[in-house]
Amino acid sequence: MTSPLPGTGAPRRGRPPARNEVLRGDRLGGLDAADLAVRFGTPLYVYDLDVIERQVEALRAALPTSVEIAYAVKANPALAIVAHLGSLGLGADVASGGELATARRAGIPADRIVVTGPGKRDAELHDAVAAGVRAITVESPGELGRLERIAADASRRVPILLRASVSTADGRERVRLVGDDGAGKFGMDEPDLRTAARSAARSRHLELLGIHRFGASNVLDAGRLVAHVDETVQLARAVAAHAAVPLRLVDAGGGLGIPYEPHEESLDVRGFGRRLGALTADWATTPGMRDLRLLLEPGRYLVGAAGAYVARVVDRKRVGEAEVAILDGGVHHLLRPALVGQEHRVRVLGADPRTARSWPVTIAGPLCSGLDIFAANATLPSPAVGDLVAVLDTGAYGFTESMPLFLSHPIPAEVAVRGGRAALIRPRLEPAEWLDRQLLPAW
Repeated sequence: MTSPLPGTGAPRRGRPPARNEVLRGDRLGGLDAADLAVRFGTPLYVYDLDVIERQVEALRAALPTSVEIAYAVKANPALAIVAHLGSLGLGADVASGGELATARRAGIPADRIVVTGPGKRDAELHDAVAAGVRAITVESPGELGRLERIAADASRRVPILLRASVSTADGRERVRLVGDDGAGKFGMDEPDLRTAARSAARSRHLELLGIHRFGASNVLDAGRLVAHVDETVQLARAVAAHAAVPLRLVDAGGGLGIPYEPHEESLDVRGFGRRLGALTADWATTPGMRDLRLLLEPGRYLVGAAGAYVARVVDRKRVGEAEVAILDGGVHHLLRPALVGQEHRVRVLGADPRTARSWPVTIAGPLCSGLDIFAANATLPSPAVGDLVAVLDTGAYGFTESMPLFLSHPIPAEVAVRGGRAALIRPRLEPAEWLDRQLLPAW
């Protein structure tokens, strides 16, 4: 049996800032944005590792000791980001062979890694088994059979979690949150879950630890997050009893959100921790649940506000009554605003708020697409050609969730900032570099 994931602590008092973020005044991680733009070019991504560390500390301070943290690598798989979180003692939630390789190269021990996600290829299951990860989440009866064969061939006993769908179970509609279940793509319904649990319990090559059930993304309501945890644990308890195995681990997924828009309230992480504390105290007095560990997989909450996408204004014009600023970067580098239909906060850097006049400005990118808009009619100081614009809260689901090859613009550099120093963590990539990797067939 593997050791618990580090990354938790007893609840303690602390007062994290209301909006912990990379931009402070006009400086990114305490550094001059113009200097960073000259040094690394534009567009670029900037991540403040000190902000990430403060987010980790705030979450740890809030959570009970029986709750563990595994960083959801999909939020931002930059090697330097993953390594920094690993150095703070966090585990990793990985959803592909590539993410597993990233977590291992970042120095995260295998017994802190949980492998999740649908559609795992046999090669990915082989790699996870060979690495000796903390647990592999099984998405379907078919995947369970494939994993058992791979474990048997490797003469291993592999720890697993069974993934439960968040859809209706036992005739009752469970808590459903926006963006939760991908129309049944994830996990198993309750009949299959119970059958899979009995099958896993009988296997000499599988060790059933518990249940994985993910509710939603970017949730700001602590009460709903805790309700999801409670339901997941109750379901896991019933499934474990059906299979006659002890319940040792429940993975409730991530979903801890950050505010993207000025009117949104931050997640009450202390309230979240207090409510979880009440649940875990009850588990501690319940037979068969005293050794239960709860795993959370935050991604966005830890890294989202630590990032900024910085681009330079290359053109400015008025079209009728509208003022438009065109940047040298757009949604090919930061797709989320177009993908989910939510604008991020945008700041014109270097504008003096005491003297700069603000009015509605549309901030757009250079692509031949009407989707390439960061902000429509946002009230901002009017940017001039050459000014820098920062799109905030882009530390999660930014660089790697986008479509950087569209229209063959340069791919931006990624830069980490820590303690007042900046370091390149992924270099800028020019179109010629991927053009050189293409081939003309010799028909």
